[in-house]
Amino acid sequence: MSDLLHKIKTTLGIEKSVSTAEVLASTFGGFIGIFLISLISFHFTGASGAALIVPSMGASAVLVFAVPHGKLSRPWALFGGHLISAFIGVACYQLVPDLFLAAGLAVGLAIGAMHLLNCIHPPGGATALAAVIGGSAINALGFEYILIPVLLNTVIIFSTAVVFNSFFPWRRYPTSMMRFTDTPVIEEQKPSRYIEKEHIERALSDIDLVVDLNVDDLQQLFALTLEHAETPNFATNQIILGHYYTNSKHGAEWCVRQIIDEAISDDPKKDMVIYRVAEGQGLQSADSCTRTEFAAWANRELHATHK
Repeated sequence: MSDLLHKIKTTLGIEKSVSTAEVLASTFGGFIGIFLISLISFHFTGASGAALIVPSMGASAVLVFAVPHGKLSRPWALFGGHLISAFIGVACYQLVPDLFLAAGLAVGLAIGAMHLLNCIHPPGGATALAAVIGGSAINALGFEYILIPVLLNTVIIFSTAVVFNSFFPWRRYPTSMMRFTDTPVIEEQKPSRYIEKEHIERALSDIDLVVDLNVDDLQQLFALTLEHAETPNFATNQIILGHYYTNSKHGAEWCVRQIIDEAISDDPKKDMVIYRVAEGQGLQSADSCTRTEFAAWANRELHATHK
């Protein structure tokens, strides 16, 4: 029975869910973002127009609040995807008299443009489509549709995502605002089985695959995977003064500690470290433990991006 259930899960693509804290954060963030967008859409376009505009932003909310660190969620994808698609949608409506042909062209050309400009954002397809079939309230806006409500709504959801995600130490939007990263200076610290970016790019080209990660993300993923495979558990000699470590817990239990002092001893019971909590639960508090205990707590090392 367990084999059958595993096969069903594999076939359907069912994977382990994230933590409860992550689910609640995504849910509440989506609520706030769409609540604000809905008010503006109804104000500027009326109920019939907003009914078609809000869904595209609802899809964006799923990305920026549920997958804030994904490639498809990034600011350039969010803004470029919506604005370029809006322009194409309006142009198709005004230049192509057949509604069905215009709708198909709007979405198809929007996809092509997003590919070429490296700003793929799936909700952009809905934004392009709404410009064609959104009804009189939307059609009457013409190219103003790009500014109000599309740009305005995009700014709102972007601003909400930046502010909202900043309240949760384990997530930020955009990812460049993260205080810590898994990525060391790779040129200085190459793993023993380091994978060059050009090889990753060639592999992606070979299978002609689009993934919600860029080459840097994939390189980091492979480097960490190889590192964990080679050293599955932290050793005491890997706990170094001044370095940062995380327990890799999810939600409120997530924590980053920095080693700020140590008392080195050959006796494991006297080999002590003093740490401060640099991020997450117990922020700015300090404590001490044996190096062995700290190594058991630590899941991986992090590197500060903003001091």
